[in-house]
Amino acid sequence: MKKTIMTAIFALFIIMMFSPITVYALDGNEILKQVDGNLNPESFEMYRKLINIEPDGTKKEFVMFSVKKGKEKIASVFLSPASEKGRSTLRIGENMWLYIPNVGKPLRITSLQSVTGGVFNNSDIMRVDYSAEYNCEKIETTDKGYTLYLKAKLKNVAYENVTMFLDSEKLLPHKIECYAASGMLIKNLYFKDIKDFGNGVVRPAVIETDSPLYKGYKSYIVFAKVKTKELADEIFSLNYMNKIDGLR
Repeated sequence: MKKTIMTAIFALFIIMMFSPITVYALDGNEILKQVDGNLNPESFEMYRKLINIEPDGTKKEFVMFSVKKGKEKIASVFLSPASEKGRSTLRIGENMWLYIPNVGKPLRITSLQSVTGGVFNNSDIMRVDYSAEYNCEKIETTDKGYTLYLKAKLKNVAYENVTMFLDSEKLLPHKIECYAASGMLIKNLYFKDIKDFGNGVVRPAVIETDSPLYKGYKSYIVFAKVKTKELADEIFSLNYMNKIDGLR
């Protein structure tokens, strides 16, 4: 009898040793924080080109210089086209503003609006860390990686639910599905062209989006010159919005 019990225990041990890690052993919120860290250094600057493509092939391009610090602060200034040059945006947590030089004071904007038009909204363009906005309610493992099911923490977010598909080795997303509270798919985000920007920053250089609500329309964000940089807190304030270009 004792030998039989020992044999059974040994067999169970072998099964546990060679079985894949179960979903219950994984902490989705910790993984989400690691994803944020892989996408964004703690404090950095970057250049971005945003391209909107209409169904007839017409393109409109915007070039922005952006700085980000921590989980919830990002500021940007438009460098082109000429009609947008000097406009700047600021996001601190849920709060967003647009500065227009000839208006002279920052204007409140919302996450669902878009300062560039196209498929990307302000939440996409002024992206803070996902872990600042979402909790992971469930995680699944597949032979391709992890799938995180995220639920909004806050009321004023652009998407109530987000499904994030991750490479389990790099802990970087390759696709994100964005849903309304009703369960309707609002948008797909595709993360492409993983690039080494130096100083340990290795992340997708392109984000592409499409939406069933805007059939035939596509938008892209192309990242360039992403590099870590110490940034003062005063930069992320309403009084600094007309000075962001001076950081370049």
